[in-house]
Amino acid sequence: MEDNYYLELLAPAKNLEFGKAAINHGADAVYVGAPRFGARSAAGNSIADIAQLVDYAHVFNAKVFVTVNTLLFDDELEDARKMIYELYEAGADAIIIQDMGILEMDLPPIQIHASTQMHNISPEKVLFLEKAGFQRVTLPRELSVNEIMDISKNTTVELECFIHGALCVCYSGQCYMSLSINGRSGNRGECSQPCRSKYDLLNEKGDVLVHDKHLLSLRDFNASQYLKLLAAAGVSSFKIEGRLKDLSYVKNVTAYYRQLIDNLGDNYHKTSSGTTIFSFAPDPERTFNRGFTTYMLDGYRSQMASYLTQKSLGKKIGKVLVPYTDAIKAELSEELHNGDGVCFFNNEGLDGFLVNRFQNNIITPNKPVNIKKGTILYRNNDMEFERKLQRDDSAERKIAVNMEFALSDCGFGLKITDEDGCTATAAVTLEHTPANNAEKVRFQIRQQLSKLGQTPFKLVEFVDNSTETYFIPASVLNELRRMCVENLLDVRRNKFKSEDIQFEKTDVPYIIGEVDYRTNITNKLAVNFYHRHHVTELEAGPDSTRDCSDIVLMTTKYCLRYEMGQCLKSKNVDEEYKGRLFLENNDKRYELKFDCAKCQMNVINVSRGSLLQK
Repeated sequence: MEDNYYLELLAPAKNLEFGKAAINHGADAVYVGAPRFGARSAAGNSIADIAQLVDYAHVFNAKVFVTVNTLLFDDELEDARKMIYELYEAGADAIIIQDMGILEMDLPPIQIHASTQMHNISPEKVLFLEKAGFQRVTLPRELSVNEIMDISKNTTVELECFIHGALCVCYSGQCYMSLSINGRSGNRGECSQPCRSKYDLLNEKGDVLVHDKHLLSLRDFNASQYLKLLAAAGVSSFKIEGRLKDLSYVKNVTAYYRQLIDNLGDNYHKTSSGTTIFSFAPDPERTFNRGFTTYMLDGYRSQMASYLTQKSLGKKIGKVLVPYTDAIKAELSEELHNGDGVCFFNNEGLDGFLVNRFQNNIITPNKPVNIKKGTILYRNNDMEFERKLQRDDSAERKIAVNMEFALSDCGFGLKITDEDGCTATAAVTLEHTPANNAEKVRFQIRQQLSKLGQTPFKLVEFVDNSTETYFIPASVLNELRRMCVENLLDVRRNKFKSEDIQFEKTDVPYIIGEVDYRTNITNKLAVNFYHRHHVTELEAGPDSTRDCSDIVLMTTKYCLRYEMGQCLKSKNVDEEYKGRLFLENNDKRYELKFDCAKCQMNVINVSRGSLLQK
């Protein structure tokens, strides 16, 4: 007998509008930024908006998780505590945190999830988090399916993993590069994304091996082929990255994975209610993407980097056959439309144009372009697809219901039962007046009561239990339906509220007795937490000390040597790559140190010119 899997599709919500759209397009849960202290400082939301989103989500038995996942300073602790109580009162189903100091607070009975910023890389760390009181752990993107399975076998806590979206090149929570450059900390929600910048690669002689390329910029993650394997490995929540992405991305990617999960098989089940129908064909290549990688899921490194651009490529659509002076003849897999954006690579890097006209595979660009025969073309703005996504009816999500209409002693009654077994009733008082045309009246009763239009419900079965037929004005039928629907909405909202879970402090020993700067301690409550969990020696985090001079700025599973075919384990390393390697950007220089035993690369600050042989 096959196992049954209950899989949650967790989508990003920049704001209330995006959150509702994600739910409409099939999300079982959404994650949204709190007013403050979220890892995307530009994506905060008011308590009132979060409460509205919760109210909307719970109708569909969907959940709302709120990010409070930045490091906190001492003077922020009380504000954070008060805000968490406000989030609980607003009905949030969980908070997602990074700072262990929060666990030393007097907390409301709300679920607590461990952010991927906590560097939840091993079975030992995840087991500690489980014993410390977390209900869910978000896993790092760097793990393979087998490593996830190992964590699952050694723990019972819920496991959440990313399946789509942008990749940080560094382990989450372990990156200090932005902080070192301009004081904007990724652990404080203000990352300036230096990994998307251009760099020169130099050897120890000062030779420039690669010039002005995006050497730390990764492609986007796409685990769509691994959903069954991830479910079997123990993952119960599939997470889409993108709280700063646009609405089209949220709709399209959420819809894409909704369809994939729904088609996995009869033993794979969603965790929310309703069925979603789309007015477009979801395709993640048609909205923002830098090209895709499966990263580490197979246990080895697939092609990861996007050296030539950090921008969106869109979808590959063909190649140039003949470049004319003011037009391009192309071999294309899809029709283009006026206004579409097309991009391509030439000697200067990424270039592009808008389509002024397209006919018989002849493209007329809106400007002169430098392009050669055989050049690959990508469409990075699909106007027709965007128009479909911008429509309010790009998706419709409905909960199946049955209706029963009946007489009462003093009027009429209606009962609605939904697909989850929730039931509501309503009644109106009205004198029984025999109908002149019984058949017409029965038709009108069904017709008026079936008008569920803008409600989240769809009628599947209607039963008329009345033994006699009486005249009922359409206005009365409409009021009866409205009252019963409102009652059912209230029943659903109350039924699908998350269970209160009161956090209880433990003193289970931490996985090591000493912790260094990478534990990211920035406040007195975090110090208390680690002392309570038997840590004897602590080091303040860089966000607290503001000193990044003697630390590893990045630790990455992405290896520049491996990506370029210059792995030190190989016998085919080119002579100019055999020594030390450095990255340079403007006046900043970084040494790359390779930990081949762990297959990791470290990025370290160095003084300009101080380590190169002249």
